[in-house]
Amino acid sequence: MTDAPEIPVRVRPEVAALPPYKQGKQAGAEAFKLSSNENPFDPLPGVLERVRAATALNRYPDASAARLRERLAERFGVTADAVHIGAGSVSILAQLVQATSGPGDEVIFAWRSFEAYPWLATLAGATAVLVPLTDDARHDLPAMAAAVTDRTRAIIVCSPNNPTGPVVTQPEFDAFIARVPADVLVILDEAYAEFVTAADAVDGLRTLGGTGHANVVVLRTFSKAYGLAGLRVGYAVGHPRILDAARSTAIPLSVTALAEEAALASLDVEDELIAHVGVISERRDRLAAALRDAGWRVPDAQGNFVWLPAGDETLALAEAFDAAGLIVRPFAGDGIRISVGEEESVEKVLRIAESVVRGLPEGHSGRGLA
Repeated sequence: MTDAPEIPVRVRPEVAALPPYKQGKQAGAEAFKLSSNENPFDPLPGVLERVRAATALNRYPDASAARLRERLAERFGVTADAVHIGAGSVSILAQLVQATSGPGDEVIFAWRSFEAYPWLATLAGATAVLVPLTDDARHDLPAMAAAVTDRTRAIIVCSPNNPTGPVVTQPEFDAFIARVPADVLVILDEAYAEFVTAADAVDGLRTLGGTGHANVVVLRTFSKAYGLAGLRVGYAVGHPRILDAARSTAIPLSVTALAEEAALASLDVEDELIAHVGVISERRDRLAAALRDAGWRVPDAQGNFVWLPAGDETLALAEAFDAAGLIVRPFAGDGIRISVGEEESVEKVLRIAESVVRGLPEGHSGRGLA
């Protein structure tokens, strides 16, 4: 194997060292794609019709997605300038990190968590501070609070945590916020909030309705529960001046008119959304319980995915799933994330998972209950 050719122009060394974002592997026609946490249901009724009717592709979209901002502002009882729309919630996350953090600054987050977090800090020129998860794959919020220094500019909390699944509870989050300096931005990434069934889970929008949390911004998305992953539209709710800073770093016109139209149409048919989410959540709980019965140590699953802590065996086990027509998401050295897909995939997932867990060595962290 030959070395990669040198870059012909001057690129920041830390950027040159970054691996490109690795998307979940695509699936062939006969395979189940369970690698990208996509919604297995088609777009909600009426959404495709609204998108097809938006034919003015020769015109630029509304740069602020004003109709969607106003609709969400009315829903959450805030002003329109307290809502910001982006091309997926990750784009807003990038804007917030760039707005707050630069060389010499620090961005704190749990690890393992969403794989974009480290490179977003790097792209901003900041230092990523990774705080290990607890033994049960949850955020260690006391340790994250203890990691705050005078260089900390942003903290990212992911609930439910992607890729491991557990939520942060509301009491945990309240205690955490009380320890964080008021001038440090806390980004609560709730991309999977609609799938949560735990009664004590943090609710970012309820948190914002309280007092003394002006430094908290909540991120949500239409990609997961609403089934609009292909159109890239997410939103943030928070203090207008913080969101102004994010808007200043945004790539102009990145939210398409089709994405805004689809999001508005999806909000019109939320009864169907709730029904779909309920099916996925029930399927997730059933899958997680069966995996535990098969011998896996599966953390509490509150998103639309489950986590198998496969450790050093991760890549080999992922190949076994792949060979069976199940495209899963391996994180080398840590584990395998399996999205909750079509009902027909559940039995196949369980069959392969049961067969491979028997090959794990005694005492492996993926075996048995905590």
